[in-house]
Amino acid sequence: MSDPRDTIRIDKWLWHARFFKTRGLATKTVAAGKVRVDGTLVSKPARMVGAGDVLTFAKEKDLKVVKIIAIGLRRGPAPEAQALYEDLSPAPVADPVKTRNAGSPNPRYEGKGRPNRKERANLASQKRDIGPSRLE
Repeated sequence: MSDPRDTIRIDKWLWHARFFKTRGLATKTVAAGKVRVDGTLVSKPARMVGAGDVLTFAKEKDLKVVKIIAIGLRRGPAPEAQALYEDLSPAPVADPVKTRNAGSPNPRYEGKGRPNRKERANLASQKRDIGPSRLE
């Protein structure tokens, strides 16, 4: 990191690469000590990073591991931002509860809105058949 043009502040790079919606959010995340550079915990947003550095941080319940390929000159469109890094993140672990319920949406709701008179009567009869002991 000899040439100052080859480095950029970590909060600014995270914002340029579109990992955070605002630079302020990126600054808060780094200041909270939630970002690692090459395995070392960083708590100062002014920490300079450059090409070849590996960043590790949590983003929306996922662990992100990215290798910096280039320094962005601006916060550009998504394809330009994706060219700044290589994603080394591990594959997300599937939640067994979500995968079990993914194929079975609510069977009663078919996107038709409020149940009509006949559907309400059917629902009431189903509740009577079940009995009060199971509903409590």
